[in-house]
Amino acid sequence: MLYSDKVMDHFEHPRNVGEIEGADGVGQVGNPKCGDIMKMYLKIDGDVITDVKFKTFGCGSAIATSSMATEMIKGKTISEAMTLTNAAVAEALDGLPAHKMHCSVLAEEAIKAALADYYKKKGEPVPESLKLPCDCEEGHCCSSCG
Repeated sequence: MLYSDKVMDHFEHPRNVGEIEGADGVGQVGNPKCGDIMKMYLKIDGDVITDVKFKTFGCGSAIATSSMATEMIKGKTISEAMTLTNAAVAEALDGLPAHKMHCSVLAEEAIKAALADYYKKKGEPVPESLKLPCDCEEGHCCSSCG
């Protein structure tokens, strides 16, 4: 089977879909060339991510990785969310096909972009670990699909 049961579950029943009005941080990443675009919304209270929602335009793996990533950072501190890696997202889904690993990279980048936006909105410097390979003003990464 190409996809694990967890990937299929998060694709068919994605968690945390939608947007948060007045979000504390919003990040959008993607590459129209490959067709996957993710937008993450964060609600942060103190240092804790109390709510997270996403909107993803893309394949089943993109939706599944977005869903899993939101589940992994909900209720976590900002510093804990900053350490989430694409490998951890893929592992939590019991793996992804090699040609779909870029979807887990997008999920990691979407969270980092939303956290970077949170720092910018607060007027604080964005930590180096949140800067994307192509840290455009638009907040998306142009190089996600290589």
